[in-house]
Amino acid sequence: MEIKVNFLDKLRLEAKFDDFTVISDQPIRYKGDGSAPGPFDYFLASSALCAAYFVKLYCETRNISTENIRLSQNNIVDPENRYQQIFKIQVELPEDISASDRKGILRSIERCSVKKVVQAGPEFVIEEVKNLDTDAQTLLTLNPASDSSTYIAGKDLPLEQTITNMTGVLAKLGIKIEIASWRNLIPNVWSLHIRDAHSPMCFTNGKGSTKESALASALGEYIERLSNNHFYAGTFWGEDIANATFVHYPNERWFKAGIDDALPVEILDEYCLNIFNPEGDLRGSHLIDTNSGNAQRGICSLPYVRQSDGETIYFPSNLVENLYVSNGMSAGNTLAEAQVQCLSEIFERAVKREILESEIALPEVPQKVLAKYPAILAGIRGLEEQGFPVLVKDASLGGVYPVMCVTLMNPRTGGVFASFGAHPSLEVALERSLTELLQGRSLEGLNDLPPPTFASEAVTEPNNFVEHFIDSSGIVSWRFFSTKSDYDFIEWDFSGHGENSNVQEVTTLFGILKELGKEAYVAVYDQLGATACRILVPGYSEVYPIEDLIWDNTNKALLFRNDILNLHRLDNAGLSALLQRLENNELDEYSDIATLIGIEFDENTPWGQLTVLELKLLIHLALKQFEDAHELVGAFLQYNDNTVERRLFYQALNAVLEILLADNHALDDYITNFRRMFGEERMDAVMESVDGSVRFYGLTPTNLKLEGLDRHHRLMDSYRKLHAARSCS
Repeated sequence: MEIKVNFLDKLRLEAKFDDFTVISDQPIRYKGDGSAPGPFDYFLASSALCAAYFVKLYCETRNISTENIRLSQNNIVDPENRYQQIFKIQVELPEDISASDRKGILRSIERCSVKKVVQAGPEFVIEEVKNLDTDAQTLLTLNPASDSSTYIAGKDLPLEQTITNMTGVLAKLGIKIEIASWRNLIPNVWSLHIRDAHSPMCFTNGKGSTKESALASALGEYIERLSNNHFYAGTFWGEDIANATFVHYPNERWFKAGIDDALPVEILDEYCLNIFNPEGDLRGSHLIDTNSGNAQRGICSLPYVRQSDGETIYFPSNLVENLYVSNGMSAGNTLAEAQVQCLSEIFERAVKREILESEIALPEVPQKVLAKYPAILAGIRGLEEQGFPVLVKDASLGGVYPVMCVTLMNPRTGGVFASFGAHPSLEVALERSLTELLQGRSLEGLNDLPPPTFASEAVTEPNNFVEHFIDSSGIVSWRFFSTKSDYDFIEWDFSGHGENSNVQEVTTLFGILKELGKEAYVAVYDQLGATACRILVPGYSEVYPIEDLIWDNTNKALLFRNDILNLHRLDNAGLSALLQRLENNELDEYSDIATLIGIEFDENTPWGQLTVLELKLLIHLALKQFEDAHELVGAFLQYNDNTVERRLFYQALNAVLEILLADNHALDDYITNFRRMFGEERMDAVMESVDGSVRFYGLTPTNLKLEGLDRHHRLMDSYRKLHAARSCS
């Protein structure tokens, strides 16, 4: 994690990381003002807090109350060497906690990350650099030996060369990548989390059987998502980019809607129109892209090559973003390598969906077959030794698709996790299924898995597939676990051979789609110095329902974005119009405004926590529509999960509104004790919100220039680097 430090007045310092700011000072005896803890005090507190976190985690997974658990830490300083200290952590436990849980709680503290880093003895490197932001890849801790050549199945270059090439691409773009975490919980299963040090919203996870393969996986996914603009999907890219020569890519084209908002004749083809617009309800306005919001310019459309005949077909960027998310994107050392990964992923998701929604029982892989892959078998045994039974299943549906499945059960919670992986090689598909299980997860994270069900409607519900797509945490049918399988086991093999193995595999995988009667469309992106692509298979590889283009399109942001960002400047008529749109568009009242309008607010601020319901509440309050405001305050307090400070403000507001709306109460009779209960500052905010001298309490003013929204600007700094590189390509 990159922590940037600013020098404030006197001895005060400001450390900024992610969306947090920490201020430190020095005690008065050291010439400070004593206005904040000192740096060393934060260090001491971090180990105590980390220890308490692991105690809390242990107790929550076992339904043990922490109400009467007390923890303290004292540091005992050696009188002859003040840098030699003992950190004594003591825990006071209630009598009703069992002996085994007492031992478990103490063992959980041993897992404290701060403790482990201190005990391992971190290495400090102190150096001068010309520019903190251009020293691109110093945060990558893994530096493979340049003279090594480790080849793995599916890669056209050695891992070492792959990592060098990818880090070089990112360095040239000026993107500083940091490794936030590594995990290796069982043999031969590695995962890591990498992110942009300047814009942590841009992150990926990698997985593999070794450190190097996991890093290559994470870097490849990072470049894939940069190349396909996935990090910036659904967000507002600002007025400058919206009016630039191009918004997404130099080869994009913009088409105007026809008469009565008809779809432009230049977009899609007959095959796609039959899928995306079967009833003729799709209009041009549904396809205005969310990122620019530039409706006057038209529909931004991107070229894809139709695989059956090589024709170029233009797909609205809005359609791709709304329906496909990240499915079918990849980067590789060669185009063929990237395409194999794209197609494998498409089959993995489509077959997974068919299996889960049809509640298919899969055949288990015989032990004699698993024995051919000892490294994978060692990982499976590692999970089982931790108390997690594992089922290894053939998901090829009779040898038709290159898909495998590893399913984990958690006897502690009754939850299950069905992890799928795909590749022309059975071994690689199986390895991917296994490594996917623990990608970015701790063993404790497996306690959050949902239990299986016999309720078919819960399994087939569209959002369940979305959950499976995001992190495989959706619901699985009990029928999936039947030992009476619907298919026989097939030891399949779709892999190619020799130097052109990936080229052969691409042909094989496209051939499977052809046999299914599916058309595929390919876009290649190489302007950033790496090869990436995206493959769309209409009617097969969508993540979200096609009807979302009409009923839940991300470009509904355009109805609200301008007014919400200029909220403080709207007059009463403008506020009433905004309120009416919020009421009439069937929005989920508990959905967040950040997602609705595509703005990366700091999630620790009122803007970052703001929901549709709270915004409507604040508008009613600004319009002095107290009855409506009071009704929504009640709903907020009953259902909304917000900060303690925000809830107290609304508790106080609720009490004041009840008095104002009652005939038999006078506010002057209560205000003194309200101030004693809620504090002077909070009650001032409530009273000023009611009398209108303060509007939209807690929401700092901004505008379409996104003033004051540092988090969003950092995200756009990242995108501008890509935009500049594409302009020069």
